[in-house]
Amino acid sequence: MGMDVVDYEIKGSEMQFVEIELDPGEAAVGEAGSLFFMDAAIGMDTVFGDGSNQGGGFFGKLLGAGKRLVTGESLFTTVYTNHGSGKQRVAFGAPYPGKILPMDLRQYGGTLICQKDSFLCAARGVSLGIALQQKLSVGFFGGEGFIMQKLEGDGLAFVHAGGTVVRRELQPGQTLMVDTGCVVALTSSVSFEIQYVGKVKTALFGGEGLFFARLVGPGTVWLQSLPFSRLASRVFAAAPQMGGSREQGGLIGGAAAGGLLGGVFGGDNE
Repeated sequence: MGMDVVDYEIKGSEMQFVEIELDPGEAAVGEAGSLFFMDAAIGMDTVFGDGSNQGGGFFGKLLGAGKRLVTGESLFTTVYTNHGSGKQRVAFGAPYPGKILPMDLRQYGGTLICQKDSFLCAARGVSLGIALQQKLSVGFFGGEGFIMQKLEGDGLAFVHAGGTVVRRELQPGQTLMVDTGCVVALTSSVSFEIQYVGKVKTALFGGEGLFFARLVGPGTVWLQSLPFSRLASRVFAAAPQMGGSREQGGLIGGAAAGGLLGGVFGGDNE
């Protein structure tokens, strides 16, 4: 299947969405749950795998779906096709605050490696695969950075990054140490390993993880200041542990009612 060439516009600041314009017969592939809105003449079709190998028989479809399953994504993706006679638009929204990055795969040798939960949508024909790291024994303990998604093709793909995005151009041999969750994407020429850093005492009491991503140039890397895992852990740490809030139960209410005294005796005395 050939690659569709689509026009797009990214709107918003902190909570962005990308609006894609499709000519008749063109299609875009979206991650599950990313749709924002679409024009009436656009048809939705849930496909097995990533939609790039629908002509490759059952085995090809199964292989594509299996790659997505390994990265923790759904076995299915949704293809949005323009069945009308004129231009139609479909939009995909960011899942949390950050920036949407348009990636023209032709500019990066047809391949881009990205964090497994950063892919948002793409032109039909972009293949979604997996990229395993070189040091498997270390990678099993490296958390987010172990299994990455590989985007292949010659069209547009859109990835989402949390917080502020930093793009770094690494020279040959130049090395950058990054928290594993802060890596958004990198070109295939960048060497990417997950490496043990520091002492156990420092890791346990210093608040940092045991493993970092070691990126070695040449190539381009994109970094995010607020990975979703970090945001989720902060929200969980700040949430009431008894499943309620003090405001629900007044000043003197018991622990079940979420009152102040109940919160104190329940350990919620920060």
